[in-house]
Amino acid sequence: MNLIDSLSPQARLAPESGIVEIFNHARGREGLIPLWAGEGDTPTPKFISDAAATSLAAGHTFYTYNRGIPDLRRAIADYYARHFGKTLSPEHFYVVGSGMQAIKLSIEAVCAPGDEAVYLSPAWPNFAAAVGLAGATPVPVELEFAEGRWSLDANRMKAAITPKTSAIFINSPSNPTGWTATLDDLKAILDLAREHGLWIIADEIYALYYFNGGRAPSFLDVMDETDRVLFVNSFSKNWSMTGWRVGWIVAPPALGQVIENLVQYSTSGVAEFMQRGGIAALDHGDALIRENYEKALKSRDILCDALIATNRVETLKPDGALYAFLKIDGIKDTRAAAFDIVDKTAVGLAPGTAFGAGGSQFLRACFLRDPAKVAVAAERLATYIRGL
Repeated sequence: MNLIDSLSPQARLAPESGIVEIFNHARGREGLIPLWAGEGDTPTPKFISDAAATSLAAGHTFYTYNRGIPDLRRAIADYYARHFGKTLSPEHFYVVGSGMQAIKLSIEAVCAPGDEAVYLSPAWPNFAAAVGLAGATPVPVELEFAEGRWSLDANRMKAAITPKTSAIFINSPSNPTGWTATLDDLKAILDLAREHGLWIIADEIYALYYFNGGRAPSFLDVMDETDRVLFVNSFSKNWSMTGWRVGWIVAPPALGQVIENLVQYSTSGVAEFMQRGGIAALDHGDALIRENYEKALKSRDILCDALIATNRVETLKPDGALYAFLKIDGIKDTRAAAFDIVDKTAVGLAPGTAFGAGGSQFLRACFLRDPAKVAVAAERLATYIRGL
């Protein structure tokens, strides 16, 4: 028996990220315009970094609250009051080491080995992989794609629920499709969860990247306090903090000790000086959120207009999130195409094969970048597409 065979099945079978694969292939190339990862091109602003540096210099380097420091939990509560119109106590909020850890701990909280978790696909691949690592089974429900737009058929989701189902994962606005649930969609999903006694894990990280005005519809708009909903979120996208790896969970206060225990036995908490940076982001970063939104909106239009004009790309401008999900006439193998495109154009895209059921014919481009750079990338891609 070799070393790999001696590992647990969950570890052995954890899939390689198809996004990271192309990232590693071309990282650092001269002239590269990297649209493959879900992040912007602006470093964390000074007002956030300075708050963390001041805290670090003050010696805030000891063990801290597993649930997050009280000041940060209050700041998150204020953020929800401003942007979601909901008054929630700080006891609803739990600070964790990234949005990814928020997802992983939420899965551990509600999915036992042998359970099933239903999710909408195409999807960011980390959710399904995290379900598998928990010993449960991810069950994809494909969104419908027609005339460049994605939509949900709630009957498909209903048909996917079995006696083993314990959770439904909903990412809206969606990575990678940009699909954004309507209030009616959310009500239908919530009704299913209530009927079958299921938990909803709601990834609303992109709620403020909603291009139809205001913020995207949220389960907070349709649920009541007895509903089984866990929200996962992150500092990464709104405040240009992807490398910080700080996020949070919104959960009923009754779950507090359970979530604290899960944090304790994974990371034992987030460094206090990083949390101080988070407070600065929340308290003083609404203008930054707006700036990132405006950049994303402008770059979305530049990229999509240029590619749609080739008459060989089936897509519409997404309603939300940060991604154009592109179905390009003449491309059958999107994994091979992603390598070919980056080698020939120095534009990095993520292959749709990385996003599971329903995604294999697409390529994903993140447009939270300098509009001038996105215009260059769009021109290169359009030239490549016309040459197919």
